[in-house]
Amino acid sequence: MKQIVAIVGRPNVGKSTLFNNLTSTRNALVADRPGMTRDRQYGVAHHNSNSFLVIDTGGIGEKNDEDKEILKLITKQTMVAASEASLLVWMVDGRTGLTNIDEILASELRKLNKPIFLVINKLEGDLSSSVINDFYKLGLESIWPISSKRGDGIDSLLDAITKKLPPPIEDKLEEKENTRVSILGKPNVGKSTLINKIIGEDRLLTFNEPGTTRDSIEVKITRNGKNFVLIDTAGIRRKNKVNDTVEKFSVLKSLEAIESANIVILVIDGKEGVTEQDSRLLGMIQDSGKSVIIAVNKWDSIEKEEADRVKSELNRKFSFIDYAEYHYISALNGIGINNLFKKINAIKKSTDINFTTSHLTKMMEEAVLKHPPKIINGRRIKLRYMHLGTTDPIRLIIHGNQTKSIPSSYKKYLSKALGKSLNLLATPVLIEFKNSDNPFKGKKNILSKRQINKRRRLIKYNKK
Repeated sequence: MKQIVAIVGRPNVGKSTLFNNLTSTRNALVADRPGMTRDRQYGVAHHNSNSFLVIDTGGIGEKNDEDKEILKLITKQTMVAASEASLLVWMVDGRTGLTNIDEILASELRKLNKPIFLVINKLEGDLSSSVINDFYKLGLESIWPISSKRGDGIDSLLDAITKKLPPPIEDKLEEKENTRVSILGKPNVGKSTLINKIIGEDRLLTFNEPGTTRDSIEVKITRNGKNFVLIDTAGIRRKNKVNDTVEKFSVLKSLEAIESANIVILVIDGKEGVTEQDSRLLGMIQDSGKSVIIAVNKWDSIEKEEADRVKSELNRKFSFIDYAEYHYISALNGIGINNLFKKINAIKKSTDINFTTSHLTKMMEEAVLKHPPKIINGRRIKLRYMHLGTTDPIRLIIHGNQTKSIPSSYKKYLSKALGKSLNLLATPVLIEFKNSDNPFKGKKNILSKRQINKRRRLIKYNKK
């Protein structure tokens, strides 16, 4: 299970901008006025082969007579997120400076007994500003000047966060051989019914009303001599339909279930067809880098003409994740369950790789030969070698020159080409680039006496 980092602070200090920067997304709405974030936003940050969950919270600590009830809810949501986090990133406004509210917040956040990183934002172009000195009055050791808008100081902050976070909570030793499968989807699409049918008993509560499952529930089974852990997650509804505090917290549990799984099954209601929320959920799975099966439920009750329409809709709306495997089932009647497990086993087998660096580098060279990267400032980007970073998800580290200039389109090409070379099934390849350091950078070349004399002779010769 990944560790959790919560971003907290007063309204309009730049929390959502930092969240987008850490997660490399634009999921959080950003505008130059307070109160834009009223609900928690979740994402995953990746840095130097490490990753952790990030929570963007609503602003706390300022009074507004018109929105007292909303402010109360936002503060409650923020404190729930802060209490569950392993580390707090407390953001303040460097332009405004230290305020009385910041001093009050400091005492409240200390009560949580969590590591606190005080991040001073909006210091564009001047991370050594004298305004930083005022914040030392708060008595916090870890103070980080940044500009979340420009990205100044973000890498140093990430380095410090990944060093401070405790290692991820590992599963028990005897569970490491299990294949962990998370069942994800909107409420009332048949997730719990599917698990009940697999295990052959009504162990999970099912009811024809959305929101019956509130927490992630693990069920251990053995099938054909292989061990599995099935994780039934709470259905994730659209934000404007989520009002209950417990249900909002279940979103985080579902995200954790994705991160702890080897394979994620996204269950879709075949009768209802593909919805915007299904696409959002699939995007979350894509960001995690986990293997994915799209299980279309209630398939036995759909006419052929309607089934063709749903398949066409799936291909069109889910074209952004072309590696996903589709499977058509009826959780209620058990149709397609056996074949579903055959697919799970095939996916797990394809991901059990342990290639050497030389083998992976050869694959990379073949992909680069077919489609070389572009030329930057008269010099072509050089990708030198590749090695395996992590296996769950599969992350490959590529070392080379000018890698920061590689466009996202070329990164997608390499990911797809390498996935094909590795014969992966329903699994993406995450790629991380590392810029090779010049070993001679900063070193002055000292000439010998013989080289100096030779240089002088060449200068004289050229003058003639």
